[in-house]
Amino acid sequence: MNFNTGYQLYQEGKFEEALAVFDELIIQEKGKTELHLYRGRILTRLGKGELALADFDLLTALEPYNTDFISDRGVVLHLLGRNEEALSELDRAANLDPRNPYRYSSRAFLKDRLGDLQGAIEDYEKAIELDPEDAVAFNNKGLVEEKLGQKERAKKSFEKADELVGYKPAQKSDDLPPIGNKKSTEIPKPSFVATEEPKKMTVNHFWQTLKSIVGDEASRKEFSDFIKGLFSGKKAKNS
Repeated sequence: MNFNTGYQLYQEGKFEEALAVFDELIIQEKGKTELHLYRGRILTRLGKGELALADFDLLTALEPYNTDFISDRGVVLHLLGRNEEALSELDRAANLDPRNPYRYSSRAFLKDRLGDLQGAIEDYEKAIELDPEDAVAFNNKGLVEEKLGQKERAKKSFEKADELVGYKPAQKSDDLPPIGNKKSTEIPKPSFVATEEPKKMTVNHFWQTLKSIVGDEASRKEFSDFIKGLFSGKKAKNS
């Protein structure tokens, strides 16, 4: 067994088999960060949050200023319902990596989930300031603006997102067309009822929604492996 075998199984979604490989490798090379990183990510995908957290606790102890490890740990804490701690971790990642737009987009996602809609908008705006071509941040800011009932602002955000990805609606309408009728390159803009309560955050629902928060591929290379297959974004940009 070797790392490449386990990583390939992880990429293929064969998480139980991948876990067996990484468990064995960690017995042989305990404390090697890349082994604990991928075991933690696999355990998270399997819904074994407490076990995953043990790996991320170890990683952040070994490298306390590694913002990717901090961000991943925040994800696990959120899935465990420990949202104050999760937000604290994303705050710490943003403080350590303040020029990275992904840090603000990921924190905005969590703030949105926690009901801090104005805070989410502020973080999306910061992400856009750092990366004005991030169509995903514009799109998701529009979703939050819809929740606040800011229809005109949301419309402008969606239009900017469409412009950046090259999508041109066939006709103007206040109603958003069904996702199935859109081009595959367009960022989905699901409808939202302002009074609707957010759905319970399960592991599967988290992976389905987290894919929309990131736009800069270079800043999230390792994290994109964690959510492989759920997002394809623009090419890496030099910061």
